[in-house]
Amino acid sequence: MGAGKSKPKEPGQRSMSLDGTIGTGSDSGHFHHLGPAQQTQTPNRSPAVGTGRQGRQGQHQHAPTNTPELALFGGVDHTGTITSPQRGPLSGGVTTFVALYDYESRTASDLTFRKGDRLQIVNNTEGDWWLARSLTTGESGYIPSNYVAPSDSIQAEEWYFGKITRRDSERLLLNLQNRRGTFLVRESETTKGAYCLSVLDYDNTKGLNVKHYKIRKLDSGGFYITSRTQFTSLQQLVFHYRKHSDGLCHALTDVCPVAKPQTQGLARDAWEIPRESLRLDLKLGQGCFGEVWMGTWNGTTRVAIKTLKPGTMSPEAFLQEAQVMKKLRHEKLVQLYAVVSEEPIYIVTEYMSQGSLLDFLKGEAGKMLRLPQLVDMAAQIAAGMAYVERMNYVHRDLRAANILVGDNLVCKVADFGLARLIEDNEYTARQGAKFPIKWTAPEAALYGRFTIKSDVWSFGVLLTELATKGRVPYPGMVNREVLDQVERGYRMPCPAECPSSLHELMLSCWRKDPEERPTFEYLQGFLEDYFTSTEPQYQPGENL
Repeated sequence: MGAGKSKPKEPGQRSMSLDGTIGTGSDSGHFHHLGPAQQTQTPNRSPAVGTGRQGRQGQHQHAPTNTPELALFGGVDHTGTITSPQRGPLSGGVTTFVALYDYESRTASDLTFRKGDRLQIVNNTEGDWWLARSLTTGESGYIPSNYVAPSDSIQAEEWYFGKITRRDSERLLLNLQNRRGTFLVRESETTKGAYCLSVLDYDNTKGLNVKHYKIRKLDSGGFYITSRTQFTSLQQLVFHYRKHSDGLCHALTDVCPVAKPQTQGLARDAWEIPRESLRLDLKLGQGCFGEVWMGTWNGTTRVAIKTLKPGTMSPEAFLQEAQVMKKLRHEKLVQLYAVVSEEPIYIVTEYMSQGSLLDFLKGEAGKMLRLPQLVDMAAQIAAGMAYVERMNYVHRDLRAANILVGDNLVCKVADFGLARLIEDNEYTARQGAKFPIKWTAPEAALYGRFTIKSDVWSFGVLLTELATKGRVPYPGMVNREVLDQVERGYRMPCPAECPSSLHELMLSCWRKDPEERPTFEYLQGFLEDYFTSTEPQYQPGENL
């Protein structure tokens, strides 16, 4: 990301740098004050405990076109996750919180509030939804706990993004709507108790790029970037650098924009919901086993709805699996909101504005994508799958048709775990017409051995879909032929204009012995640092 040289608003002049305090960035974001990106579960803002904020999102309608390789359930969109703030009875301690975003009530028991409202927390023992009273209106009701932060805390500051990774800070800051000096403060990934100031910069050589400054802590409790200028609080530090660049690449201008995070679930106690609470508004796609709709829940909330054909899977087995799926929370996984558990089964998820990655790649927007954007999308998918890996879960159907795209090229993994439940004979035979053989590892296709390592094989095939802008893998070969050839050692050649280093990564995903394939944690790190450590001399080509 960020390989282009588009000028931001008001580029201005670069001022002198601080001795040893600036990590001057390459476009891929490898900076000498911050080590390799480490795993964090959610770059979404979970204010009361200081986790980060998520990227922007939108609600544009998008109707994907049908393609020869249908997704199991079609396509959908969106962004977000959080860990729940401190829990327990509120006796003493902080009970007054401030609203970080506007929230419109979705049910009769919810509380509407506006950004900046002060709220008294009455009960926070129920996790994601707290009972609160507005000190502005006097009304009471349930609120999403990730929409508030303790009053007068660092988490309540608009510029504080908490536990967001270096890479995610760059994704947010490199938005072309931002001007030079746009900034955020986040926790340091490498030094416990330290912070990092990330600032959007521009110069004629690099174009748009992000500078990262380590904010160090004094034993006395103060903060500094350079020891000659010290501050008693982070707020003071930010105030100072908004007035003067004082050695930074640019004075701080705007706080990095961020969309509201996803709530955890639609509302308190909204898991198994009545079919009548859902309205199907616009059909987005159709797959072998159902349809995907943009819809509305309770007349208030935009959602995506997967409708499954009766007989696709056992309602009892689905409900059991859904209980596991709803606990998988990561900003690169599409969030499962609710279910209608009687046939026809409905699966309610967050809505993703740009539809499936496959349709996105094959559309007009896909033609504009170049290697930095494609590699970044691959890194996001790997991040979601690294979380699946850590949770000892298996996707079983990883491909571009089951990745969803939001605004600003945000990618999320969808349909994880559902393939295991399908009861259709054309699918369960593993070599029937409905089975995605071209994405499936040989040990899974032949013997039903689905593991996270067979997901890694599928990820290698997904990389070819990215590099070819949505071309069907193994062009000109039918399913049976693919299985035979792969068993004999055939592997897809390097796609046109694709760097050999990326093809080597694909080949590592397709090693015959599953245990010799890389982990998703490795794949994520490799792709996030790709333009720093592997392809630093990348020059844009005609298609990539």
